[in-house]
Amino acid sequence: MAPDGAPPRKFVHPSSKHAKKNAIRNAYAIEPISAFYIFLGANLLAAIFSPIQDCDETFNYWEPLHYLSHGYGLQTWEYSPDYAIRSWLYISFHAIVANIRRLLPRSDKVAEFYFVRYALAFACALCQTLMWRAVCLALNPRVGLFFIMALVFSPGNFHSATAFLPSSFAMYWAMVGAAAFMNWRGGIKTSQGMFWFAVGGVFGWPFAIALCAPFVFEEAFFALFSDSERMIESFIRLSRGVIATLLLVFFDGAINTFFYKKVEAVSWNIIKYNIFSSTGGPELYGTEPWDFYFKNLVLNFNVWFLLALLSMPLFLLQKLFSRSAGETFQSGLRTVVFLTPFYMWLAIFTLQPHKEERFMYPAYPFLALNAALSIHTLLSAFGHTDPKTLVGKIPAKLKLAIVALGLIASFDIGLARIVGLYTGYSAPMSLYAPLNEIGGPGDSVCFGKEWYRFPSSYFLPHNMRAKFVRSEFRGLLPGEFSEARIGFGFWSGTWLPTIGLNERNEEDMGKYVDIRTCSFLVDTQYPEQQKALDWKPSPNEPDYVADLEHWDEVKCLPFLDAANTPFLARALWVPDLPFVPESLKRKYGRHCLLRQKRTGYSWTG
Repeated sequence: MAPDGAPPRKFVHPSSKHAKKNAIRNAYAIEPISAFYIFLGANLLAAIFSPIQDCDETFNYWEPLHYLSHGYGLQTWEYSPDYAIRSWLYISFHAIVANIRRLLPRSDKVAEFYFVRYALAFACALCQTLMWRAVCLALNPRVGLFFIMALVFSPGNFHSATAFLPSSFAMYWAMVGAAAFMNWRGGIKTSQGMFWFAVGGVFGWPFAIALCAPFVFEEAFFALFSDSERMIESFIRLSRGVIATLLLVFFDGAINTFFYKKVEAVSWNIIKYNIFSSTGGPELYGTEPWDFYFKNLVLNFNVWFLLALLSMPLFLLQKLFSRSAGETFQSGLRTVVFLTPFYMWLAIFTLQPHKEERFMYPAYPFLALNAALSIHTLLSAFGHTDPKTLVGKIPAKLKLAIVALGLIASFDIGLARIVGLYTGYSAPMSLYAPLNEIGGPGDSVCFGKEWYRFPSSYFLPHNMRAKFVRSEFRGLLPGEFSEARIGFGFWSGTWLPTIGLNERNEEDMGKYVDIRTCSFLVDTQYPEQQKALDWKPSPNEPDYVADLEHWDEVKCLPFLDAANTPFLARALWVPDLPFVPESLKRKYGRHCLLRQKRTGYSWTG
């Protein structure tokens, strides 16, 4: 194999040559800038409209970011210096972006929130474009076009593209790393690919480095069957990648040592907690059945997920029954390598008892690639014109209609899912605007059973704090970063000892405040649930919205009552029209911001 920067060897994928020669005149080819604008447009829509999917995003990332930028925020146990399993370097990257917005006109905290999202949309679109270009060069432009379709029309991209999560960050760099491995123009880029995967793994989520394994295997495999000179060149490339990864670990460790005030290797701490924990590890936060990701990916990618699952069998059948001229073992193996990361990632995380949707984010681009290759293979077989074959007897216009209707149906289902998520769950992102007029410094906004729907302190006016009142939840709630100014005077809360935080998800009574101290309270009322004959409010979860003696309604917004909405209406947007059967209609609650009446609160629940 040729070293980095050297001309590629003779085993360049044959289809890559074909794609480069015909890219201009190929009907499926589009310009890179056009692809970038398509990705950016889809991502900006996600930045504006996507609800926060996971309370982990709020409490483990937006709140620490708020602390770095504004000096206060909620703190989870993961940021306690006793455990140190979250990287302050990752937060710092985003703090730089948020503070750039503070220098611009008409800045407020909500503007900072969305500015960070816009930056994530731009970064994601750039990474997507790089991978798309590599797909076009290594395979062909038609596969690249389907790759775009599979991403921009999918609810999965709507969730992941602008999520402030390490798994999204790892997804960005996995795309850049895959692009380096796939594109052999200018030489084999193994060390570059390893470096970019390591950026996503070390600075974001360490498990994502595993996605690099098939590409490293490809390098090692061909090295074994090369002469000694090529083997040495391959060893050098792999060594450079390993050294680059170690340098990234050192840099990350240095930054986290600055914040935690002790030497910490956060990547190792995350691995140790998730794999070697003696206290239960992530399974304390729930387990799911083996088919969790299969159901989830059907919702988020519909037919594209099914195509991704079929990609390897279809490719092998194509090679078995239709060997192309010039096809080699090496080129076939390259395609298998391209298809492997998605299968590998799905298998690894399906076997883990604790499952969350965001764990799949790094594999989303590879799902799209597999699906694109799958539909390309099907269309190649479907496009046969030989009248002796069954497929060849189908009129061309009918074939086109079948394919077009299938794609349109997929787009419609994806759009219905996206609209359904926004209309059902966006209320927490729009609820707090009145506080700018009626709230004041020192006021508190309290959360009971709705604590996990809090979108972050970025939606509260300056110096208004989020607090918790007791509900029926019995796990560990976040505390608050210390605001003491000790030592070097900046961000002392990152290293000062903390009280009441533990890795066992055990409730700490110190996290609650007396409800009489709450200036405002957020609660959701579900009328459909209250119609049940056996329903009665819990002592710790009364119907605050109906308690007109103690609370005034400031603002209420519709919020999907998932427990009483049928599955189809939960999964997709269903219009509330007269001809829609009642059994298919969505049911809504009221997500409300309440203001306490200053008449003396007498509740003692």
